[in-house]
Amino acid sequence: MRVVIQRVSDARVAVSGKTVGEIGTGLLVLVGFGKTDDADFANAPKWRKMLDKILNLRVFPDDLGKLNMSLADIRGDLMLVSQFTLYADCKKGRRPSFTDACHPYVAESLFDRFTADAEKLAPGGFATGRFGAEMDLDFTNWGPVTIILDSDDL
Repeated sequence: MRVVIQRVSDARVAVSGKTVGEIGTGLLVLVGFGKTDDADFANAPKWRKMLDKILNLRVFPDDLGKLNMSLADIRGDLMLVSQFTLYADCKKGRRPSFTDACHPYVAESLFDRFTADAEKLAPGGFATGRFGAEMDLDFTNWGPVTIILDSDDL
């Protein structure tokens, strides 16, 4: 599993021109699953570690301007958007290969479970995109702050 975490002051996701989710200050998290991620991954310690890391990553400023506060600390909003392209392989040629991405059927199930688990723990508002849809993301990256996490590195 790979995620790209962006600290945002606002974010909106639309499908076919209609907003399906929006948040205020918080984290926009792009979520992708790899071909080695399977249904059992949702019960693995790395799954819980990834959720914990997202919710408690200290990327928000404290009163002194230092990045000492987490999403949980500020009771910020959380948006999750599926993105298989996080597993793009660009080693050969100019067209990315996505053979390292999880099969869509399995990935959708994992994304639904991750979304459900994250929503239960989200300290503020919660939103998500629509799995497999062509989505438009509109957001203000605050900082900018962007963090990439891979479950293989936890």
